[in-house]
Amino acid sequence: MMQRVLHSGPHGFLSALDADTRQRLLGTQEAASQPPPPEYLTWWCDEEPMGLVSPARADWLTQQLPHCSHQPKGCVWHGGPLSRAQRSEVLQTALEAARTQGLLTGWRNERFSFWHSHCLQPDPRADALLDVERAGFRFLGILSHAVHVNGFLPDGRVWIARRALSKATDPGMLDNVTAGGLPAGETVQKCLQRELAEEAGLHSLQGHLLQAAGSIRTSRVEAQGWHDEVLHVFNLTLAPDFVPHNTDGEVSEFLCLPPFALVQRLQAGELTADATHALHQGLRAVASDVS
Repeated sequence: MMQRVLHSGPHGFLSALDADTRQRLLGTQEAASQPPPPEYLTWWCDEEPMGLVSPARADWLTQQLPHCSHQPKGCVWHGGPLSRAQRSEVLQTALEAARTQGLLTGWRNERFSFWHSHCLQPDPRADALLDVERAGFRFLGILSHAVHVNGFLPDGRVWIARRALSKATDPGMLDNVTAGGLPAGETVQKCLQRELAEEAGLHSLQGHLLQAAGSIRTSRVEAQGWHDEVLHVFNLTLAPDFVPHNTDGEVSEFLCLPPFALVQRLQAGELTADATHALHQGLRAVASDVS
């Protein structure tokens, strides 16, 4: 049983590559966390750093949020005395104004939670600072969370999803077999189960092997603003006869790629940045088992 596990899925993927390719894949990947532009400002809720924004967006915040002003340390919103619900609705109202003004695109009618700027393990039982529209997280540079699943077959081939052209971010690009943001009130495990069912048509893990592969924080400038997200990564070795099928319209097709073909796609920049980082993280988690 142990022999089968060690030489299946992600282990099989790495074992199929020559040593040089494997080293390049694991050792020269682009840094997941990029430095922000020097002109970006931190905006705060009293003493809690909320995120990073451009100077223009900081000006917008001071105009839209009551009791928000420029101070030496950045843009400061005095929202501390408010309750979680009150803070959420004040910021949600500002984001709705941004949407009306044409500043905020990709509205999803789904809320994410923000606990604090160094929250690596979200817990819906813990009191979050606020819950607002998910599109507002990049718009205001707020830390979010997502679940990413690398889908392997026992022989090392990988199932890859192509994002639907209707997606608000990265339409048409290649992604992990399942990937989704963590909505307010949902645990990582619940999000994982739901996304596997909705995106890949997998309703039970019986006959498959799921392994946690750790987390990685990604940050970079995107068209919508500062992207700051913790990816909770899992490696899933699927049964040989399983074929994913999408049920929520967010995937246009699935591709089953052998290791070298996926490496070529990676090098060509066909995968989203977060899917690339999730794959690297998943492979690093098992690399020590592969000689």
